[in-house]
Amino acid sequence: MGIVSINKDFGAPKYKQIVSSIEEAISNGIIKKGDRLPSINSIRDKHGVSRDTVLSAFNDLKSRGVVQSVAGKGYFVSSEAIHVKQKVFLLFDELNAFKEDLYSSFLNVLGDNIQVDIFFHHFNYKLFSKLIYDNIGDYSYYVIMPANLKDTYQVIRNLPSDKVCILDQMHQELEGYTAIYQDFENDIFNNLKKGLDLIKKYNRLIFVFSEDKQPPGMLLGFLNFVKQFKFEYEIIDSARNRVPESGEVYIIPDDRNLIRIIKSNKQTKLKLGRDFGIISYNDTMLKEIVEGGITAISTDFNKMGEQLAELVTNKEYVQIKNPNDLIIRKSL
Repeated sequence: MGIVSINKDFGAPKYKQIVSSIEEAISNGIIKKGDRLPSINSIRDKHGVSRDTVLSAFNDLKSRGVVQSVAGKGYFVSSEAIHVKQKVFLLFDELNAFKEDLYSSFLNVLGDNIQVDIFFHHFNYKLFSKLIYDNIGDYSYYVIMPANLKDTYQVIRNLPSDKVCILDQMHQELEGYTAIYQDFENDIFNNLKKGLDLIKKYNRLIFVFSEDKQPPGMLLGFLNFVKQFKFEYEIIDSARNRVPESGEVYIIPDDRNLIRIIKSNKQTKLKLGRDFGIISYNDTMLKEIVEGGITAISTDFNKMGEQLAELVTNKEYVQIKNPNDLIIRKSL
């Protein structure tokens, strides 16, 4: 008896019967990891089906990681985990504490039959491109965090649009895709406005902004705020060797520069929250404790992960703006 069997009197689509018969052969130990499958043409000729029908079956198995194609050699069993119904490609910019929260909540809501492979591009366009090109067709869904990289659409457009979700930072050319995003420009403006009465204690705002990693909308929102409320301000790309002075309030999107400012303040007698202030971005449990509590502008990363899991499971086309808030603590 062959590996593939098709019952023409059975109501199920023929490509699904091919998938089921290969899964059954794996389950029964007839074929194992590393074994070569019958060729597309041999299945076509033996069972009188179209080449496209066989290819659809193989692509289904390939997107779930059950089989892989080797150029010039054919298709091979790459995994015996036939229970996996979806295989998700998850591309982050980098790993940090709040993205761990997002990732954990994402996995917790997903079903057991969905496999997630996580990758990082580290704000490197060549790496971003390579990771996507190397995995085209190997996954049933692609979740991509483009960060502030330019021209990502040129790469992402090679993926089936109904299998892509854009995460966190939204570019204009990607607006046609399913997305869960932050509105950085309006979020930073509105949250600074919420803390206006406390910010008025200080006379100078210092924004630590790196063009390489931070969303451009964040800078636009900050500039709108300081101009509308007539604050003296300064924009620096790093807090390295920076010692805080009385009357300054630092707005710091990344944790490395946050640590630098806290550490450098040990050289002074300034009291955080009285003589100078700090507003960080992206809340973590550690910020609840450090220096009596660090004020943070933050989206809800747990909610983002939960919503992402629902999108992947249901494959809906939606665009969701994730909620964002100001969490006031002693540092302001």
